[in-house]
Amino acid sequence: MELRHLRYFVRVAEDLNFTKAAAALRVAQPALSRQVQDLEDEIGVDLLLRGPRGVTLTAEGKLFAAEAKQILANTDAAVENVRALARGEYGTLQVGYAPSPTVDMLPPALAAFRKAVPRVTVNLHDLAGDEITAGLRRGELELGLMVRPLKANAEGLTFEPLLRVPLVVACAPNHPLAKLPRVKVHQLLDHPLVVFRRDDYSDYHHMLNEVFLGQSPPRIAVECDSMSSLVTEVAGGRGIALVSRLAERVIGARLAFRSIQDTEVFQEVGLGRALKGDVTPAGENFCDYVRHAAKKVKR
Repeated sequence: MELRHLRYFVRVAEDLNFTKAAAALRVAQPALSRQVQDLEDEIGVDLLLRGPRGVTLTAEGKLFAAEAKQILANTDAAVENVRALARGEYGTLQVGYAPSPTVDMLPPALAAFRKAVPRVTVNLHDLAGDEITAGLRRGELELGLMVRPLKANAEGLTFEPLLRVPLVVACAPNHPLAKLPRVKVHQLLDHPLVVFRRDDYSDYHHMLNEVFLGQSPPRIAVECDSMSSLVTEVAGGRGIALVSRLAERVIGARLAFRSIQDTEVFQEVGLGRALKGDVTPAGENFCDYVRHAAKKVKR
């Protein structure tokens, strides 16, 4: 049994006339009659009652016509979905992202992508950098919007930088550093630091090491497991924190932010993927929207 047998039979069942059905299908009537007869022989039941004025459906024929229509509809839908998938217009994307560094890039990219490609579902996963790299390597994530991973944590991955973001110091609005227009690195050492937890944010601690290279080690007041807890600790006077300029837009007026005058340390934010991963056409399409959004971000 082939799909053409089903298409031929459904047409005959709709027209109840071999002549009309043959004309619509653009096949010779004898060939159409033979194909339908072959279908009945294969199934082993009569689907049609043939008469001089046309044909009628048997009870079995009515049931089979309904089932055959559903099969054909599903087949047509499957073909269209596969073609749409190949065009990057269908599918599901699993995307890991770091919220603060991507705050100005991800929302506009996502909104434009969903409007242009509504049949692609984007599932976002709010994760730490180490969790994103692990998810990419395990194939659980197709893409990661993230800070550049450390070399030791980037095995099996590729990273495409899109933004180069300077660091700022965050402090409570009444903190002494808030009275200064800019802060030097040595001035940071006079105050305890609120940082992210080392186990989950090794990239962040590597960045801190670069900032304080050649200086005395900073005093760590507390390690936090999220941006919200870090903001709470800093606002409560527990210490100061180093964050990217983009994080300033997420935190807002709850804290004061000052530029760091004498450091060349930046956060690089971009797209990560597995070297051996299978990024779908929809994923590649999504990357284009992210790149476009990144070009519009104010540094």
